[in-house]
Amino acid sequence: MFRYSITVRSFLLLAMVLLGFTSYAQQTAVSGTVTDVATKETIPYASFIITGSGKGGRTDADGKYNISISGNYTQLKFSYIGYKTQVKTIKPGLAQTINVQLQSEAMQMNEVVIKGGKKPPYRNKENPAVELIRKVIANKPKNRMESYDYVAYQKYERMLFSMSNLSEKFKNKKIFRNYQFLFQEQDSTKIGGKNMLPVFQQEKLSDNYFRKNPEKLKTVVIADKQVNFDERFVDNQGLSSYFDRMYQDIDIYDNNISVVSNLLLSPIADGAPGFYKFFITDTIRTQQPQLIELSFTPRNKMDLLFEGRLYVTMDGNYAVQNAFLSVNKNINLNFVRALEARLEFEQNTDSRYHLSKSNLVVDFGITKKSGAGFTGERTVTYKDYKINEPIADSVYKGAAALVIVPDAKKKSEQFWVSNRPEALSAANANVYRNLDTLQSIPSFKRTMDIVTLFFAGYKDFGPFEMGPVNTFYSFNSVEGFRLRLGGRTTTALSKRYYFETYAAYGFEDMKWKYFLSGTYSLNNKSIYAFPQNYLRASFQRDTKIPGQELQFVQEDNFLLSFKRGENNMMLYNDFYRLDYVHEFENHFSYSLGLRKWSQTPGGSLYFNNSAQSLFSRTNQINTSEISVNLRYAPHEKFYQGKVYRTPLVDKYPVFNLRYTAGIKGVLGGDYSYHNFLGSIDKRFYLSQLGYADVTLEGGYNAGKLPFPLLSIHRANQTYAYQLQSYNLMNFLEFVSDHYASINIDQNFNGFFFNKIPLLQKLKLREVMSFKALYGGLRDENNPAKNTDAMQFVRNTDGMQITQALDNGPYMEGSVGVGNIFKVLRVDAVKRFSYLDHPNVSSWGIRARVKFDF
Repeated sequence: MFRYSITVRSFLLLAMVLLGFTSYAQQTAVSGTVTDVATKETIPYASFIITGSGKGGRTDADGKYNISISGNYTQLKFSYIGYKTQVKTIKPGLAQTINVQLQSEAMQMNEVVIKGGKKPPYRNKENPAVELIRKVIANKPKNRMESYDYVAYQKYERMLFSMSNLSEKFKNKKIFRNYQFLFQEQDSTKIGGKNMLPVFQQEKLSDNYFRKNPEKLKTVVIADKQVNFDERFVDNQGLSSYFDRMYQDIDIYDNNISVVSNLLLSPIADGAPGFYKFFITDTIRTQQPQLIELSFTPRNKMDLLFEGRLYVTMDGNYAVQNAFLSVNKNINLNFVRALEARLEFEQNTDSRYHLSKSNLVVDFGITKKSGAGFTGERTVTYKDYKINEPIADSVYKGAAALVIVPDAKKKSEQFWVSNRPEALSAANANVYRNLDTLQSIPSFKRTMDIVTLFFAGYKDFGPFEMGPVNTFYSFNSVEGFRLRLGGRTTTALSKRYYFETYAAYGFEDMKWKYFLSGTYSLNNKSIYAFPQNYLRASFQRDTKIPGQELQFVQEDNFLLSFKRGENNMMLYNDFYRLDYVHEFENHFSYSLGLRKWSQTPGGSLYFNNSAQSLFSRTNQINTSEISVNLRYAPHEKFYQGKVYRTPLVDKYPVFNLRYTAGIKGVLGGDYSYHNFLGSIDKRFYLSQLGYADVTLEGGYNAGKLPFPLLSIHRANQTYAYQLQSYNLMNFLEFVSDHYASINIDQNFNGFFFNKIPLLQKLKLREVMSFKALYGGLRDENNPAKNTDAMQFVRNTDGMQITQALDNGPYMEGSVGVGNIFKVLRVDAVKRFSYLDHPNVSSWGIRARVKFDF
């Protein structure tokens, strides 16, 4: 199941549709190896440049280079300190290999004879480059913002996202015949190629305040300007959040740097010498203080690591004054063709340094080498940097770390002209107006309509949209062939009132199912926008598999119709609900609920109230409930679409606590009880070992209850790997009135596969998981010990299929391979306990689709 927002997927697919059937300009491609003519050893980090173009680079740690360029250039010049410069002739328009042998300047001296020996292996011991980087690491604490008591600065951000590397054929398509002004041209040697089509731009200006004790960072956004798409197709706020997540601030002093939703080990991380090779490649004496150019490259080029150069100050601070970061083209990073980050630092009044400007450019494409794609560029500038000037406590008031002033989106163009650190180019200044024009093109609207239907699953009719289409048809053993049709209102009808409905019919049970809800937004925002504040009333009559809890998908999704084993037990539920939801800017939220719930068994499921008689069966369980849900997700970011809102998983924990009380005698309720449920979700980043998603959960049900009102543990009998369910547990297999569980899902990001020669080119990623569930039943709820308790279910062969966890914990684990074809994860799942239960599998293969970088 895709976990990215419908908006973002629609946006990406549209771009891929537009990129179809492109052709590309002929380029000159040159590659080869630079060696010492005498020793035959390779020369790392030798400089090369195409004469007359200004484009060049450096050889890698193995002395290899490659470069491509459009144009009729014929000369390639190589140079390195201590060697004679050499010029090679190249043939325009062809791919060619040119190996270069540089001659040492010392060889011109008759009295000196140089004999080359075997190149010594790289090692950290007695390596001056490693000694220097260790001094940089040791001085990190004093070179960070956190070393000051107070810091204040103004921050300007600009994000530009473009379709890139477009051919002339694409540019001259009929759809763009009268809209050539939409395209931008740049130096063809830059990331993204010559032709660019901007599709998104955003600028932000904010005041930022840091306090060390008690530590707090407050950001006040005073101006925000971005391209606004038609809300029928694209959620603008969600799109902005998505790009913010992919292009986070780069702090080279952090051990790990977030880039396109992955963490890459910083070259000055505490453990960097164990993963990087370092070389002193230049000394710059023309600047004060004197700088050392320190080049670095991964020990394993497939690992999630950078390569590039650092410029270190030799004034005792051992601070980074400039940095250039890129990644190897073979890195295990999906869809990324090129990445460059440049960091500039300025000196403070105390002679230490702060980041003054960063520029991150990432080029994405379906293929690594050529073809049209996307290029995102984020530039951040810092100015008015003040240190250790006390800031009034009133500035930090309020729990929210981010505050947006009311008129931030209403700033005039004159305001932006006066407050941008650097003036926009004429082309970039016109992006806002040009994209408004693009949205007026009828063919563009038609394409967006089709893409939205395909991915979001809804067909827009203005005030009402119909869908989701993946639930129109499904099937199961109880309902048989099931048809469903539904839809919801949009903001085009009202920004305060929302209605949603569907009707479904099963041709096997010949029953109608339906749903109707009305929601009133109390803050005059969309009910899907943060922060939510709404009141909803709803009624639903539909089927449900006991214990099945799905995330981000509907239960009657067509793909979930395919199940293993016996699954002919369902509940017919009638829900009357009233819910109030209130979110706060600090990401704490609470909800209050009132629910009247009637459960009726369906298929071969039955409710038997006594072990003494088969005639004591009941056809219905009626309850009335009130509930309180508390949720706290500090620093949470998410993107939201028309179907759901999905959190962006980050290092911060998410806390959930729910209390439900059953009230006997109110609205027909037959039971009194108290249910408590709590959970903590946390992602642990483990540097080069990837990350682990950990969930701890516990529940307690107080009261004498029939088993449908106890905790029926989440089982999965589909062939899809479900992260939060037990993938080899059968439906209705286990119930508890108290339990605790742990769920660990480990993704190694290819750490091991990257070191296996035949596997590393496949860019596969290793995954492992472990799930354990410990629980039990008190005697009053256990039919094995209390004959008056509702009996557990037996199958048609008379075997009991529902059990208590009375023989230790349920455990299962898996090992798998992720990133197959960049989107598929396949796990071999093993069940470790309760193997004597009827119709269980000790192992199985499960698959999951996940779009990820």
